Amino acid sequence: MLTVIPSDPQTLTVPEVMTALRLSRSKVYDLIRSGTLPSFTEGRARRIPLDSLRTYIHNKLEEAA
Repeated sequence: MLTVIPSDPQTLTVPEVMTALRLSRSKVYDLIRSGTLPSFTEGRARRIPLDSLRTYIHNKLEEAA
């Protein structure tokens, strides 16, 4: 199943983040649990703000430089 990210989302689902980062579900949840990738829940739905994902990617790029 291919997950398409909407053109202007404010939040992403775990499967969308998995697709964006090309990481496994368990790795994404590890990042969330460690606080490296901030998220919140609404009811039973876990959401990752788009800004959190951008910050995570920016930090990883800075570490690699």
